[in-house]
Amino acid sequence: MDSILSISGLVKTYESGHQALKGIDLDIRRGEIFALLGPNGAGKTTLIGIICGLVRPTAGTVTVDGDDIARNYRAARTKIGLVPQEMALNIFEVVKDSLLFSRGLFGKPADPALIERVLRDLSLWDKRHAKIRELSGGMKRRVLIAKALVHEPQILFLDEPTAGVDVELRREMWEMVRSLRDNGVTIILTTHYIEEAEEMADRIGVINKGELIIVEEKNTLMTKLGQTSVIIGLAAPLPAIPEALADISLTLSDDGLTLGYVIHGDSGDIGIANLVRRFDRAGLEVKSIDMHRSSLEDIFVDLVEGK
Repeated sequence: MDSILSISGLVKTYESGHQALKGIDLDIRRGEIFALLGPNGAGKTTLIGIICGLVRPTAGTVTVDGDDIARNYRAARTKIGLVPQEMALNIFEVVKDSLLFSRGLFGKPADPALIERVLRDLSLWDKRHAKIRELSGGMKRRVLIAKALVHEPQILFLDEPTAGVDVELRREMWEMVRSLRDNGVTIILTTHYIEEAEEMADRIGVINKGELIIVEEKNTLMTKLGQTSVIIGLAAPLPAIPEALADISLTLSDDGLTLGYVIHGDSGDIGIANLVRRFDRAGLEVKSIDMHRSSLEDIFVDLVEGK
């Protein structure tokens, strides 16, 4: 799959001396949903600001479908839609007029059919004549997305798109994002809801302290860095781990009734079936087995904390 966005050696140092980005290299594939995760102050906003032409980089290059954001700013910027976290809307404006104005800012000719399609796709057609101040918070966020899409960008940045949105509307927006991807729009998502990235993203990137510490396919990341915690309940207490099981990294509870074991990613640790067979040969009666698989949030926390 070819890249639609290429970032090379991107550095941003502010006048205060703070280095927000430290040599970022990243390629975004055409038609994917890419989730950029990181704690507050990690550099996400600076990175998005540079790509969207809102922040000037100190060093490095960014190209959008072949157009350099510095040399061919207008062409590059036209290919990008940005949905900011803040509700940056004129609340006295009519919904349809707001979209017409946004399209005109990019020098695009009037296209009533396109405006209607975008409004219908975002369930806003019935609100086209309403003033933005009359809309609910979820509807206002849909208007932000419509304004970002109305000039027909190839890349859509969603900065915390479901912040402050209830669970039901969040699910609807996830479906909408998938629909946009299916229609050929490349989605770059930042979110503090880690389950959102786990639900939607094709690839995950984690940025921390201005450095991109990992970029990986979501499923591969979960397999490589995830772990499964296994708690084995025993029918009778053990005074100590039997010598026959000494080669397995087991932990014994204080009451001697449970054994703990951790399977690390794709490291080839002994599997559950083999573990139970080893217990049987050692004369242990297994009463219960409880398993917990790492979530993306668990992996994210471990990465950020340097574990």
